[in-house]
Amino acid sequence: MLLLSRDEVEALLDPLELVDAVASAMADLSAGRASMPPRVAALVPERDALLGAMPGHVPSLGALTAKLVTLFPRNADGPLPTHQALIATFDPATGEPVALMDGTSITALRTGAGSALSTRLLARADANVLAIVGTGVQARAHARYVPLVREFRELRVAGRDAAKAERLASELRDEGLPARAAASAEQAVRGADVVCATTHAVEPVVRGAWLAPGAHVTSVGYNTAGRELDEDAVARSLLVVESRDTALAPAPAGSNDLAGIAPEHVHAEIGELVAGTRPGRASDEQITLYKSVGVAVQDAAAAALALTRARERGIGREIAL
Repeated sequence: MLLLSRDEVEALLDPLELVDAVASAMADLSAGRASMPPRVAALVPERDALLGAMPGHVPSLGALTAKLVTLFPRNADGPLPTHQALIATFDPATGEPVALMDGTSITALRTGAGSALSTRLLARADANVLAIVGTGVQARAHARYVPLVREFRELRVAGRDAAKAERLASELRDEGLPARAAASAEQAVRGADVVCATTHAVEPVVRGAWLAPGAHVTSVGYNTAGRELDEDAVARSLLVVESRDTALAPAPAGSNDLAGIAPEHVHAEIGELVAGTRPGRASDEQITLYKSVGVAVQDAAAAALALTRARERGIGREIAL
């Protein structure tokens, strides 16, 4: 089987190709063509952590994969990322294991790609101010993916650690992005056209009262102990999710931010917007929200794309089990 390292996976995944692959996977999921059981997890309560298992099959992409992912929120202040993962891919015709690859980078990149896809589908065409709340791996992925689908004149970064926010803003400026650090989440969010919440917050970092008319919000944070959106932000928004069943399920599959939300409040799955079977934004004043919990078919799409490009370019190392 083929072994792909983190650096190799990152080099193989073209950002716009990945956004399109995620779009295909989400359309397949909403149409019932993909198979994706709910995420299950072994809890590590002494560390407020978990080990999750996420299998998925996307026939149109030739993808059959399983991801093992850990979520250790206490890593946020240390050298290791909060999410760490491995992905195994299998031949969908025979079940043979064909590749093992780093899933940590795929988790970050496919999540950023999902938010970019939601921005492409739901943000106003003239959106030009982007706010990113968070300073970790997901914040970086969003800063690099979301500007692929809109031209932003300003990118605001906010976090609980002002030095980290300034450091990330500086890194993004070095990459040619119009980034600056904001003094607070509220300062970043007020007046922004697109808001990306990428935290492990226990208390909300995006509040409905701060959102400008016409804003599009993406929220990818996951914390079983709290939420990153307040109830008003969810209630005021046209709500789009990856999967109704998954988003509204109890942890570890669903989202605390949507706890208690009536199923009818979910306007659409993002795959329905891709396919055109549900409408998107109804006006320039409407607030839209994409609440992501991360789903296995997104990992499958990214892993299938990485494997295809690796085979084309002769990248990776063959190993025998």
